[in-house]
Amino acid sequence: MSFLQLSGKRFLVMGLGNRKSVAWVLGQTLEAEGATVVYGVRNAQRRDELAKLLKDRPTVLCDVEHEADLQALPAQLEAYGPLDGFVHSIAFANYSEGFVPFHETNRQDFLQATQVSSFSLVELSRVLKPLLQPQASVVAIGISSYVTAPTYGYMSPIKSALEGSVRFLAKSFSADTEVRFNTVNAGPLKTKSSAGIPNYLNNYLFAEKLTMRKRALTTQEVADTAAYLLSPRSSGINAQGITVNAGMDWNYFDEEVVRLAMRPE
Repeated sequence: MSFLQLSGKRFLVMGLGNRKSVAWVLGQTLEAEGATVVYGVRNAQRRDELAKLLKDRPTVLCDVEHEADLQALPAQLEAYGPLDGFVHSIAFANYSEGFVPFHETNRQDFLQATQVSSFSLVELSRVLKPLLQPQASVVAIGISSYVTAPTYGYMSPIKSALEGSVRFLAKSFSADTEVRFNTVNAGPLKTKSSAGIPNYLNNYLFAEKLTMRKRALTTQEVADTAAYLLSPRSSGINAQGITVNAGMDWNYFDEEVVRLAMRPE
Protein backbone atom coordinates (compact mmCIF):
# COMPACT_ATOMS: atom_id res chain seq x y z
CA MET A 1 0.00 0.00 0.00
CA SER A 2 1.23 3.47 -0.87
CA PHE A 3 2.16 5.68 2.06
CA LEU A 4 -0.30 8.38 0.97
CA GLN A 5 -3.24 5.93 0.88
CA LEU A 6 -4.87 7.73 -2.04
CA SER A 7 -5.78 4.68 -4.10
CA GLY A 8 -9.49 4.56 -4.87
CA LYS A 9 -10.14 8.11 -3.68
CA ARG A 10 -11.79 10.80 -5.79
CA PHE A 11 -10.71 14.43 -6.13
CA LEU A 12 -11.83 17.46 -8.06
CA VAL A 13 -8.97 19.64 -9.28
CA MET A 14 -10.17 23.10 -10.28
CA GLY A 15 -8.14 25.47 -12.42
CA LEU A 16 -6.58 23.35 -15.15
CA GLY A 17 -5.04 25.70 -17.67
CA ASN A 18 -2.21 23.89 -19.45
CA ARG A 19 0.41 21.18 -19.13
CA LYS A 20 2.66 23.33 -16.92
CA SER A 21 -0.04 24.37 -14.47
CA VAL A 22 -0.02 23.23 -10.85
CA ALA A 23 -3.46 21.72 -11.43
CA TRP A 24 -2.19 19.38 -14.14
CA VAL A 25 0.97 18.32 -12.34
CA LEU A 26 -1.00 17.68 -9.16
CA GLY A 27 -3.66 15.76 -11.05
CA GLN A 28 -1.00 13.52 -12.58
CA THR A 29 0.53 12.96 -9.16
CA LEU A 30 -2.83 11.92 -7.71
CA GLU A 31 -3.53 9.62 -10.64
CA ALA A 32 -0.14 7.96 -10.20
CA GLU A 33 -1.16 7.21 -6.61
CA GLY A 34 -4.31 5.45 -7.81
CA ALA A 35 -6.82 8.25 -7.28
CA THR A 36 -9.57 9.28 -9.67
CA VAL A 37 -9.25 12.92 -10.67
CA VAL A 38 -12.01 15.05 -12.14
CA TYR A 39 -10.57 18.15 -13.81
CA GLY A 40 -12.42 21.44 -13.64
CA VAL A 41 -11.92 23.76 -16.61
CA ARG A 42 -13.34 27.21 -17.22
CA ASN A 43 -15.50 26.58 -20.27
CA ALA A 44 -16.06 24.42 -23.35
CA GLN A 45 -13.51 26.36 -25.39
CA ARG A 46 -10.81 25.69 -22.81
CA ARG A 47 -11.82 22.02 -22.69
CA ASP A 48 -11.46 21.78 -26.46
CA GLU A 49 -8.02 23.42 -26.28
CA LEU A 50 -7.00 20.82 -23.70
CA ALA A 51 -8.53 17.84 -25.51
CA LYS A 52 -5.18 16.23 -26.38
CA LEU A 53 -4.01 16.63 -22.80
CA LEU A 54 -7.19 15.46 -21.10
CA LYS A 55 -8.05 12.63 -23.52
CA ASP A 56 -10.88 10.70 -21.85
CA ARG A 57 -10.31 11.97 -18.31
CA PRO A 58 -13.39 13.10 -16.35
CA THR A 59 -13.97 16.83 -16.85
CA VAL A 60 -16.47 19.38 -15.62
CA LEU A 61 -17.04 22.95 -16.76
CA CYS A 62 -17.23 25.81 -14.30
CA ASP A 63 -16.38 29.46 -14.66
CA VAL A 64 -16.30 30.55 -11.03
CA GLU A 65 -17.02 34.12 -12.07
CA HIS A 66 -20.58 33.07 -12.89
CA GLU A 67 -22.88 31.99 -10.07
CA ALA A 68 -24.96 29.84 -12.41
CA ASP A 69 -21.87 27.75 -13.23
CA LEU A 70 -21.16 27.25 -9.54
CA GLN A 71 -24.73 26.15 -8.85
CA ALA A 72 -24.60 23.69 -11.76
CA LEU A 73 -21.33 22.11 -10.67
CA PRO A 74 -22.68 19.52 -8.19
CA ALA A 75 -24.98 18.03 -10.82
CA GLN A 76 -22.01 17.52 -13.14
CA LEU A 77 -20.14 15.69 -10.39
CA GLU A 78 -22.89 13.37 -9.16
CA ALA A 79 -21.95 10.67 -11.65
CA TYR A 80 -18.51 10.31 -10.07
CA GLY A 81 -19.67 9.73 -6.50
CA PRO A 82 -18.61 11.43 -3.24
CA LEU A 83 -15.43 13.48 -3.23
CA ASP A 84 -12.51 12.89 -0.90
CA GLY A 85 -11.43 16.46 -1.49
CA PHE A 86 -10.93 19.21 -3.99
CA VAL A 87 -8.20 21.60 -5.08
CA HIS A 88 -8.55 25.32 -5.73
CA SER A 89 -5.82 26.31 -8.18
CA ILE A 90 -7.56 29.33 -9.66
CA ALA A 91 -6.24 32.85 -10.10
CA PHE A 92 -7.07 35.69 -12.43
CA ALA A 93 -6.13 39.36 -12.57
CA ASN A 94 -7.13 41.94 -15.16
CA TYR A 95 -4.52 44.67 -14.98
CA SER A 96 -6.61 46.96 -17.18
CA GLU A 97 -4.48 49.99 -16.31
CA GLY A 98 -1.18 48.15 -16.20
CA PHE A 99 0.90 47.80 -13.06
CA VAL A 100 0.30 50.84 -10.89
CA PRO A 101 1.11 51.62 -7.24
CA PHE A 102 -1.20 49.62 -4.99
CA HIS A 103 -3.11 52.68 -3.78
CA GLU A 104 -4.07 53.42 -7.40
CA THR A 105 -5.59 49.99 -7.99
CA ASN A 106 -8.72 49.99 -10.14
CA ARG A 107 -11.78 49.00 -8.10
CA GLN A 108 -13.38 46.73 -10.69
CA ASP A 109 -10.11 44.93 -11.38
CA PHE A 110 -9.57 44.32 -7.66
CA LEU A 111 -13.11 43.09 -7.01
CA GLN A 112 -13.09 40.79 -10.02
CA ALA A 113 -9.73 39.28 -9.07
CA THR A 114 -10.89 38.85 -5.47
CA GLN A 115 -14.02 36.98 -6.52
CA VAL A 116 -12.21 34.68 -8.92
CA SER A 117 -8.97 34.13 -7.00
CA SER A 118 -10.18 34.11 -3.40
CA PHE A 119 -13.91 34.19 -2.72
CA SER A 120 -14.54 31.44 -5.27
CA LEU A 121 -13.03 29.04 -2.73
CA VAL A 122 -15.81 29.93 -0.31
CA GLU A 123 -18.44 29.49 -3.02
CA LEU A 124 -17.01 26.17 -4.19
CA SER A 125 -16.88 24.91 -0.62
CA ARG A 126 -20.54 25.81 -0.11
CA VAL A 127 -21.87 24.13 -3.25
CA LEU A 128 -19.62 21.07 -2.94
CA LYS A 129 -20.18 20.43 0.76
CA PRO A 130 -22.96 17.86 0.18
CA LEU A 131 -20.58 15.87 -2.04
CA LEU A 132 -17.62 15.88 0.34
CA GLN A 133 -16.80 12.88 2.49
CA PRO A 134 -16.88 13.67 6.25
CA GLN A 135 -13.08 13.61 6.41
CA ALA A 136 -12.33 15.17 3.05
CA SER A 137 -9.44 17.55 2.45
CA VAL A 138 -9.48 20.86 0.57
CA VAL A 139 -6.27 22.47 -0.66
CA ALA A 140 -5.85 25.93 -2.16
CA ILE A 141 -2.71 27.04 -3.97
CA GLY A 142 -1.37 30.28 -2.50
CA ILE A 143 1.87 32.21 -2.68
CA SER A 144 4.95 32.39 -0.50
CA SER A 145 7.05 35.22 0.87
CA TYR A 146 7.33 37.18 -2.40
CA VAL A 147 3.88 38.62 -1.72
CA THR A 148 5.11 42.22 -1.74
CA ALA A 149 6.76 41.96 -5.16
CA PRO A 150 5.56 45.08 -7.03
CA THR A 151 5.18 43.17 -10.28
CA TYR A 152 2.62 40.88 -8.66
CA GLY A 153 0.42 43.90 -8.12
CA TYR A 154 -2.77 43.71 -6.14
CA MET A 155 -2.84 39.90 -6.29
CA SER A 156 -0.68 39.76 -3.17
CA PRO A 157 -3.37 40.91 -0.71
CA ILE A 158 -5.94 38.85 -2.58
CA LYS A 159 -3.88 35.70 -2.06
CA SER A 160 -3.56 36.70 1.59
CA ALA A 161 -7.35 36.80 1.70
CA LEU A 162 -7.41 33.31 0.21
CA GLU A 163 -5.25 32.00 3.04
CA GLY A 164 -7.41 33.76 5.61
CA SER A 165 -10.56 32.29 4.09
CA VAL A 166 -9.07 28.81 4.45
CA ARG A 167 -8.87 29.23 8.22
CA PHE A 168 -12.44 30.45 8.51
CA LEU A 169 -13.68 27.64 6.27
CA ALA A 170 -11.90 25.10 8.44
CA LYS A 171 -13.68 26.49 11.49
CA SER A 172 -17.04 26.75 9.75
CA PHE A 173 -16.97 23.17 8.45
CA SER A 174 -15.86 21.83 11.83
CA ALA A 175 -19.38 22.33 13.17
CA ASP A 176 -20.58 19.11 11.54
CA THR A 177 -17.66 17.55 9.60
CA GLU A 178 -13.94 16.83 9.84
CA VAL A 179 -13.23 18.35 6.45
CA ARG A 180 -9.81 20.04 6.48
CA PHE A 181 -8.73 23.20 4.67
CA ASN A 182 -5.13 24.19 3.99
CA THR A 183 -3.07 26.22 1.54
CA VAL A 184 0.20 25.41 -0.20
CA ASN A 185 2.05 28.72 -0.35
CA ALA A 186 4.44 28.34 -3.25
CA GLY A 187 7.50 30.33 -4.16
CA PRO A 188 7.95 31.58 -7.75
CA LEU A 189 7.31 28.87 -10.35
CA LYS A 190 8.02 28.56 -14.05
CA THR A 191 4.45 28.36 -15.35
CA LYS A 192 2.70 29.65 -18.45
CA SER A 193 0.59 32.10 -16.46
CA SER A 194 3.60 33.59 -14.68
CA ALA A 195 5.27 34.27 -18.03
CA GLY A 196 2.78 37.07 -18.62
CA ILE A 197 3.79 39.01 -15.50
CA PRO A 198 6.18 41.89 -16.32
CA ASN A 199 9.71 41.37 -14.96
CA TYR A 200 8.67 38.03 -13.51
CA LEU A 201 11.80 36.36 -14.87
CA ASN A 202 14.01 38.67 -12.81
CA ASN A 203 12.03 37.87 -9.65
CA TYR A 204 12.17 34.16 -10.48
CA LEU A 205 15.96 34.21 -10.90
CA PHE A 206 16.39 36.29 -7.75
CA ALA A 207 14.23 33.82 -5.81
CA GLU A 208 16.43 31.01 -7.09
CA LYS A 209 19.49 32.81 -5.70
CA LEU A 210 17.74 33.09 -2.34
CA THR A 211 16.93 29.40 -2.03
CA MET A 212 19.33 27.64 0.26
CA ARG A 213 20.03 25.01 -2.35
CA LYS A 214 20.53 27.56 -5.19
CA ARG A 215 18.00 25.73 -7.33
CA ALA A 216 14.55 26.98 -8.24
CA LEU A 217 11.37 25.50 -6.89
CA THR A 218 9.60 23.05 -9.19
CA THR A 219 5.90 22.68 -9.83
CA GLN A 220 6.22 19.01 -8.91
CA GLU A 221 7.42 19.95 -5.43
CA VAL A 222 4.33 22.08 -4.93
CA ALA A 223 2.13 19.27 -6.25
CA ASP A 224 3.76 16.74 -3.92
CA THR A 225 2.98 18.89 -0.91
CA ALA A 226 -0.62 19.35 -2.03
CA ALA A 227 -0.98 15.60 -2.58
CA TYR A 228 0.21 14.98 0.97
CA LEU A 229 -2.30 17.49 2.34
CA LEU A 230 -5.07 15.76 0.41
CA SER A 231 -4.10 12.40 1.84
CA PRO A 232 -5.23 10.82 5.13
CA ARG A 233 -1.57 10.94 6.23
CA SER A 234 -1.95 14.68 6.88
CA SER A 235 -5.06 14.26 9.04
CA GLY A 236 -3.57 16.37 11.83
CA ILE A 237 -3.00 19.42 9.62
CA ASN A 238 -5.88 21.88 9.36
CA ALA A 239 -6.28 25.63 8.82
CA GLN A 240 -2.60 25.96 7.92
CA GLY A 241 -0.55 27.63 5.22
CA ILE A 242 2.34 25.34 4.26
CA THR A 243 5.21 27.29 2.73
CA VAL A 244 7.02 25.57 -0.13
CA ASN A 245 9.85 27.77 -1.41
CA ALA A 246 13.11 25.90 -0.76
CA GLY A 247 13.94 28.09 2.23
CA MET A 248 14.12 31.43 0.43
CA ASP A 249 12.18 33.27 3.15
CA TRP A 250 14.90 32.43 5.70
CA ASN A 251 17.86 33.24 3.49
CA TYR A 252 17.70 37.00 2.95
CA PHE A 253 21.33 37.46 4.02
CA ASP A 254 22.81 34.80 1.80
CA GLU A 255 26.48 35.70 1.28
CA GLU A 256 26.34 35.49 -2.51
CA VAL A 257 23.20 37.64 -2.72
CA VAL A 258 24.62 40.24 -0.34
CA ARG A 259 27.89 40.37 -2.28
CA LEU A 260 26.09 40.87 -5.59
CA ALA A 261 23.80 43.53 -4.14
CA MET A 262 26.67 45.51 -2.59
CA ARG A 263 29.13 45.39 -5.47
CA PRO A 264 30.19 48.81 -6.82
CA GLU A 265 28.08 50.27 -9.59
